[in-house]
Amino acid sequence: MTEPLMLDVRAELRKGGEPLPNILKAVGSLAPGQALRLIAPFEPVPLYAVLGRKGFTHTATRRSDGHWEVLFVPGGAPSAAEPPANGDCWPQPRMFLDNRGLQPPEPMVRILEALEQLGPGQVIEALNERDPLFLYPELQARGAAIRAERTDAGIRLLIRRAESVP
Repeated sequence: MTEPLMLDVRAELRKGGEPLPNILKAVGSLAPGQALRLIAPFEPVPLYAVLGRKGFTHTATRRSDGHWEVLFVPGGAPSAAEPPANGDCWPQPRMFLDNRGLQPPEPMVRILEALEQLGPGQVIEALNERDPLFLYPELQARGAAIRAERTDAGIRLLIRRAESVP
């Protein structure tokens, strides 16, 4: 079995950087079946959904030095945020939110408030400058389906409210 690839993002975060591009690059460089061992100064909860959509499961451990070590293992089932493989048709969006130029958490707040105004099965379209990593687990908890794509204008999200509200 191949040793997990080790990636320590603490220095990048201390410099005020964004480690997600390096994490995704590391994931892309993994050999088939190889795991990623991530070291971070906090538990990277939003990353669980991101890598879950890529088929990774995770095990997180708080180390004695206070940092977190997370082992991402390939082969898990894709998360509920993954677009349906059967190509089912979504209704046209009932609402459009242009969240560009807003600072976090405002885009997330606007999307969650708009979602509450929709009826079951209705869709919001939102355009964000950044991938809303903290939003995905919130939407999943509400049973919403999510489709996201990177465009020249930013991150385009289609969010369908659950047919039955939990």
